[in-house]
Amino acid sequence: MSTAAPTPAEAKNRNETIIVFALSLAAMVVSMMQTLPVPILGLIRTDLGTSTANVSWVTTATLLSAAVFTPLLGRFGDQHGKKPTLVAVLGVMVVGSVIAAVATSLPLLILGRVLQGAATAIFPLALSVLREEVRPQKLPGAMALVSGTLAFGSGLALVATGLLTSGSDADYRNAFWMATGFATLALLAVAFLVPATRHKTGGRTDFLGALTLGITLLLLLLPISQGHEWGWTSGRTLGSFAGAAVMTAVWVFTELKVSEPLVDMRMFVHRPVLMANLAGILVGFGMFANFLGVSYLVQMPEKLTGYGFDASILRASVQFLLPGAIVSLLASPIGGQLVRHRGPRVALGLAAGLGAVGFGWLALDHGHSFSVIGAGLIVGAAVSFGYAAMPAVIMASVPHHQSGIANGINSISRSTGSAIGSAIVTTILASKTIEHLPAGVPALPAESGFTLTFWIGAVAFALVAVISWIGLRGAHGPRTVEAGTPAAAPAKAAEPEPAKTV
Repeated sequence: MSTAAPTPAEAKNRNETIIVFALSLAAMVVSMMQTLPVPILGLIRTDLGTSTANVSWVTTATLLSAAVFTPLLGRFGDQHGKKPTLVAVLGVMVVGSVIAAVATSLPLLILGRVLQGAATAIFPLALSVLREEVRPQKLPGAMALVSGTLAFGSGLALVATGLLTSGSDADYRNAFWMATGFATLALLAVAFLVPATRHKTGGRTDFLGALTLGITLLLLLLPISQGHEWGWTSGRTLGSFAGAAVMTAVWVFTELKVSEPLVDMRMFVHRPVLMANLAGILVGFGMFANFLGVSYLVQMPEKLTGYGFDASILRASVQFLLPGAIVSLLASPIGGQLVRHRGPRVALGLAAGLGAVGFGWLALDHGHSFSVIGAGLIVGAAVSFGYAAMPAVIMASVPHHQSGIANGINSISRSTGSAIGSAIVTTILASKTIEHLPAGVPALPAESGFTLTFWIGAVAFALVAVISWIGLRGAHGPRTVEAGTPAAAPAKAAEPEPAKTV
């Protein structure tokens, strides 16, 4: 009995599905690296015999590394090929994961985390590959699915780390060995399932622009992530912020003067791109405010504080955080359909509404597990819709040869938002503590600190609503912009490309 050969349309659809799977896996692994050490910082501090301030560099190092390498590698992929850049970056992530797993000292562990952070460039590179390989009518859904794995991966890392370190003789290195396995799997998937790059712009790499942008981001993100330890009014903190402002001017001047800039300033300030980056900061903030706020809240000892659920790290991850992470993944294709049929503005507006409702619910009632889990489900869907909308705005607004760097900058905006979220949550909870605790009990946050955190999250998503309805007026779904099309061409960028017939 003979089997009919697949039609060209069926073959194309199968290839697209395989490519989306491989890139979704890679994006998920990247997001796992960001949140993976959060539940085990205490174990790392005890095992390596270091201080709380020093161990915080395990998370800070990844953030700073991502900020420096993501735009450079995104642009490098545009110029010299996205697949080889993807494979190389995944290889670096594998090496970093192994170093982190075998590290016996804090400096070696931080080195591994720096290498893991460089892999953040995978996400913008993955979106650029989708733009080349997926048909326009399927592109919104594909981008939404890959984007949705970011929120899912962040939640999955918290849950998996909780499972691997739940015993009495827990070893935090198990989490990094798990990361090594996932990174290796993603490397093999991309190497064998993703086709070679078709679009390469060539040209010289703007190392001066990369250096000045990297220094700018370092000076900005370092005080955001370390301000709680340094003191928000200390000389180091204020000096770093001042230095960031000066270096921003130096970077802009540099990019305006070089012939082949790392970031085209017209593209950078083009209204839809600028609005997508502002939305990225706010959605990234909301995601981390939810993860950290809920995680700390449910672990509070009710007998001492009068609130909380006495949850272990494992219970906090599985019962309270995992449902929202799963919903964020399931909501991804819905977000893609929204972008395709209604445009990214509607998808981002819905994300804003859901996020504001979810955080508002948490602020008003976080004393019942049903409310905490239910609000987490809503916020998870909000983050997923937001992540689906932002790449669509970027792809509709920039030409092929700038898609990698444009999505790289958007990735940095989300990372910046996450860093701000972590800093604000930490600072609020440390500043609002319970008085008159029994002797020997360390300071514990007052319930009002969590309430304030959740209201701030609601305000952040309310600002996303302003961006979607005012800042993105006229924005439509992704289209294929040929190389050479000016980035700052709002009228043309806003026109959706007609669906191609297969």
